[in-house]
Amino acid sequence: MRKPQSMEALETLGRVRLSRSFYMRDFLYSEIANFHGIPNIPDDPDLAIEVGRQLCETLLEPLQATFGRITIRSAYRSCAVNEFGNHHKLNCASNEANHARHIWDRRDAAGHKGATACIVIPWFADRYE
Repeated sequence: MRKPQSMEALETLGRVRLSRSFYMRDFLYSEIANFHGIPNIPDDPDLAIEVGRQLCETLLEPLQATFGRITIRSAYRSCAVNEFGNHHKLNCASNEANHARHIWDRRDAAGHKGATACIVIPWFADRYE
């Protein structure tokens, strides 16, 4: 899949099902992107989908099966969003440090691929408070 260049293409990307419960759209939301008007769109959607599926199937689905609904707080970041967040001290590491982490569509310096999501587990949050 090519990087979306239209609203329709972005909708198509957002509708990609990563697992039983999660779609790509769930991971594209970013307060930084929304507030500052920076597109949060993968340059390499195929890589982002691949690692997103692994994250969902191996970690998020089992967590949700055990604890009930989970909420995605922060997940995929485009290089532009992450760089802006790092430069403005908005709790983002450098792009190089976030490749194969929050920046799903870039491999890290060692060639590894991966995906990170910061989540909230309401079941735990209710007990923690």
